[in-house]
Amino acid sequence: MFRQITEAHLDDLHCRYDEASGLQSVIAIHSTRRGPALGGCRIIPYASSEEAITDAIRLARGMSYKAALAGLDLGGGKAVIMEPEGDYDRKALFQAFGRFLNELGGRYATAMDSGTTVMDMDTIATQSAHVTCTSSCGSPAPYTAEGVYYGILASLKAHPDLPESLKGVRVAVQGLGNVGYALCRRLHNDGALLTVTDIDHQRVEQCRKEFGARVVAPEDIYSAPCDVFSPCGLGGILNSETIDQLNCAAIAGSANNQLLTEQDGYSLFNRNILYAPDYLINSGGLIFVAMNYLRHSDSEMQRKLKNISDTLLQIFSRQNQTGLPASVIADQMAEAMVYGHEQTKLSA
Repeated sequence: MFRQITEAHLDDLHCRYDEASGLQSVIAIHSTRRGPALGGCRIIPYASSEEAITDAIRLARGMSYKAALAGLDLGGGKAVIMEPEGDYDRKALFQAFGRFLNELGGRYATAMDSGTTVMDMDTIATQSAHVTCTSSCGSPAPYTAEGVYYGILASLKAHPDLPESLKGVRVAVQGLGNVGYALCRRLHNDGALLTVTDIDHQRVEQCRKEFGARVVAPEDIYSAPCDVFSPCGLGGILNSETIDQLNCAAIAGSANNQLLTEQDGYSLFNRNILYAPDYLINSGGLIFVAMNYLRHSDSEMQRKLKNISDTLLQIFSRQNQTGLPASVIADQMAEAMVYGHEQTKLSA
């Protein structure tokens, strides 16, 4: 555990067990250098406490990088709850988590994540002020989609073989959840030609009827001819097996942890496929959550969302200058901002 903490440059790790509710939770605070840590709270059936700790640490670091490149005065953290086996009192569980949150004195604020709902955030809010994504706030999904939309426009602008307008541009969208579906609507309105896939046949059929989308099987989305491939589902989908199948010029989507390994970023670069680093292009949801938590204006939020495009263009420019993949450059820029290795200032 301590080796993981050291390697991840984690500030601190907090664990809490509450016998009455069955709460077993871990909160990882990666960094508060730029401000209080903000990150989601997820609840899934972890196989072990070690697995939960590893997940919290990995995700907390990603949140620090995401907040930094999004130009937010926040650090990164993550909370995980080991879902109890069998029946349990969900309300009591999240009330106990809210009390745990208070013990950190505002160094970490939480939000919705995998397995948690707006109702869970409302329950936490009965015990703690250090929470957002409550019912008074709304869903971050449309804002994540908006950020990806701006990221796709930046990718078109940066790629020498693609038009700057979306009209007639072929976009293959993998995953039609709340973000993927909202993105399809935005792209369709701008004249993009959509190819879609999802295991939810109802969503697929809805996109076919509403947007005139071409439908392919999930296993065929990688080889589908397109200008932009937009992964909006599971992570780890860019790997040694799928990269060779890709038939696109650029990748720009909302899925987290799209690259299975760091080497996969180099593989995309060697194939001349422009890659928009996932934790930057999908930061619209975090921007929405942060702006609501910090009580900033809608105009400030829109400015931050549009800055996703500007930051991506900086990364693509550095890729051309240095010969390093965009994934590596994004990490370097984020690390410089989080750890202060150099004075790096992004437009904000």
